[in-house]
Amino acid sequence: MVSHQEIERKILSTFSDTANALGYSPLHGSIIGVLLVRDKPMSLQEIAQETGYSTSMVSLSLDLLEVLAVIKKIKKTGDRKLYIQLDGDLLEVLKNAIIIKMSKSINGSLADFAESRKQLNSVGNGADRERIRKKLDILEKELKRLKTYVDILSDVKLP
Repeated sequence: MVSHQEIERKILSTFSDTANALGYSPLHGSIIGVLLVRDKPMSLQEIAQETGYSTSMVSLSLDLLEVLAVIKKIKKTGDRKLYIQLDGDLLEVLKNAIIIKMSKSINGSLADFAESRKQLNSVGNGADRERIRKKLDILEKELKRLKTYVDILSDVKLP
């Protein structure tokens, strides 16, 4: 028989793996998982204890999660501690995280290609330059197609 602790560990592992797959720290996923499992606002210290990470690591991760609108920091009346709670639709947050990562990658690659074009005149002979220019054209065209797809995806409303 499976214990509730094993189920909770599996939940944390799933969120951690998902965050990692998206290029974020596994800690980001662990924080979301802990807040989801506990289903209540938690202090920084409680989250650190539950995830096994230091309070400084958790604090840094919370800042990003707040920017992504995954969590909200709150103060409780009569308590000096800062509490954290989940905020917003998790699927919407996941979609936004994917779009942010993809857009950043695409824009970075397009900027790299533009810089490569500027430097192309110093490459080998004319035939080499033309071959490289054609490859850049193909790659740039495909990245722009992908950018269009990501832009369309960003406008899709979740069910």
